[in-house]
Amino acid sequence: MIKYKKAEARSWAREHLVGCSGVTIPSYTADLKNLNENGIRHDIELLKSFGHSYTLLCTEVTITVEENAKFTAWARDTAGADFGLFFHAGWGTLADNIEAVQMAEEAGADLVLLSYPPQFWPTTEQEIYDYTKAFCEATALGVMLFPIPTWGFERIHPAGMSVQLMKRLVNDLPNVVAIKSEQGFPLVGGVFEMWHHFHDEVVISCPIEGDAIPLMQQLALQFSGTSNTQWLSDYYPRAFALARTGRWEAAMELYWQVNPARQAYAAAMQASAGAGVINRTIWKYMDWLAGFNGGPLRAPAMRCPDRFMKSLRKSLQDARMPVTADPDVQFMFGRYPG
Repeated sequence: MIKYKKAEARSWAREHLVGCSGVTIPSYTADLKNLNENGIRHDIELLKSFGHSYTLLCTEVTITVEENAKFTAWARDTAGADFGLFFHAGWGTLADNIEAVQMAEEAGADLVLLSYPPQFWPTTEQEIYDYTKAFCEATALGVMLFPIPTWGFERIHPAGMSVQLMKRLVNDLPNVVAIKSEQGFPLVGGVFEMWHHFHDEVVISCPIEGDAIPLMQQLALQFSGTSNTQWLSDYYPRAFALARTGRWEAAMELYWQVNPARQAYAAAMQASAGAGVINRTIWKYMDWLAGFNGGPLRAPAMRCPDRFMKSLRKSLQDARMPVTADPDVQFMFGRYPG
């Protein structure tokens, strides 16, 4: 059951969209034919224990809308009512995303992260507006807008999603409750611009932990997500809470402690930069290092080369973060093989 009425979505988010959101990639059985319930429940429990207050149930993998509803229901049952779940609007068509979000509403999702399909190729801001409006009107959930160069909207405006477009969306769609601000990524101009124009109306998120902690010396961020910060165990919720409560210098001490891991992650992601697709296998491996289930992903899936496995493992050791002693070969089996 949705925790608020649609007209109350922004006020609810102001009060409840607080802290950090991780990302949960679904686990599958060994034959890849079904979801792995034990692996999924383990991952939700562990992420919550690290102090994250939300997670994104990632759908940029091979998963059906029906499976995603089951994924959501298991996550809700495992996490309890005091933990937030983001539905990930990551399917290939508007119709599929609408069908999936309506099923996720029934299964227990709290909010939406709105992505745009690779097949969506707008040439005007009106087309982006129309897609976004159609989706938002089809769901009772609060929606977090997500401007980022991944969508390729820079053919229309250098910012991808301009201030003028964002103003129309915020003004016209009452269930737009937050902005995951990544215009111009990897630069921080989008975060500052969205904060300048909209922080009194909706929640502004800087999901990049390497940016958010330093920026909190100037910006009163209440929420950061969604991103795979859970591979650093409880570091990010702790550092974010310190920065948010006036202990920024203590947060920065933790920030520098984990810098080896941050750098290794950036190097691994650079291998697929420009493709507009995140290597979710690398993300799954990173999580496995921190104690999450791991296990195989359905094809088509990118690979995690050995050189990145070695550098990511060592980086967690250098950052004095928890890291499994299990050999890398165990990653493909997972901790809860189905």
